[in-house]
Amino acid sequence: MANIVRAAIIQTEWTGDKESMIDRNVELAKQAAADGAKVLCFQELFYGPYFCQVQENEHFDYAEPIPDGPTTTRMQELAKETGMVLIVPIFEAEQEGFYYNTAAVIDADGSYLGKYRKTHIPHVKGFWEKFYFRPGNTGYPIFDTAVGRIGVYICYDRHFPEGWRALGLAGAKIVFNPSATSRGLSMYLWNLEQPAAAVANEYFIGAINRVGKEPYGDNDFYGSSYFVDPRGQTVGEPASDTDDEVVVRDLDLDMVEEVRQQWAFYRDRRPDAYGPLVAP
Repeated sequence: MANIVRAAIIQTEWTGDKESMIDRNVELAKQAAADGAKVLCFQELFYGPYFCQVQENEHFDYAEPIPDGPTTTRMQELAKETGMVLIVPIFEAEQEGFYYNTAAVIDADGSYLGKYRKTHIPHVKGFWEKFYFRPGNTGYPIFDTAVGRIGVYICYDRHFPEGWRALGLAGAKIVFNPSATSRGLSMYLWNLEQPAAAVANEYFIGAINRVGKEPYGDNDFYGSSYFVDPRGQTVGEPASDTDDEVVVRDLDLDMVEEVRQQWAFYRDRRPDAYGPLVAP
């Protein structure tokens, strides 16, 4: 019997305020659950605008603690109500002066499983993230959920192959990459990097992007969220590049083992030869 997991990703346009943005995403999540989804990931910093296009202290007001903040609590209730595993990207306040770009992971029964903090933090025009976020210090955790072993990698992380590999070595079957990626500089990479990472590491990837224009800077987020399988093929069609959308796809997790036997990349790794890669 095939090991099928029905998975969902959501892309949404900024509504104008935090509460209505959360409400909109909850509405779409319930649509995914009604369609049979058992695991779902929201977009990067999902309940706010992508404020990193500017450097303004007022945006620290979006930060909240995890797991004791209001959004994590509400999402725990949503997970329990819908029976879905949820990956919830949040602007995390750990303590005064300690802020992270984080994703909370909640199991299908509403229990909080842990968090991943974005490891690689960009600081270039339009993406002034070091103004807001410390580099993540969680390593690359794997979460044993009701749908199996999943991992999280956030936006800019995807340009760094080491974390993708670490998640695969730890046993990930599905990795979610919530992002805020705009037209222009890196758009052509959107359909290149995640399929390549899925092939190299032999697991499924859910690539989630924001959509629409926002009040800060001139970035235009192009959506186009999609799932890709361990062979590097998209699972169904990508989402719209202009509209809110829920992407729900059936992922056959048996393909992970099938591909790993066919292409024995993990067997043929040579960690003894990779020392220079981590030399100071």
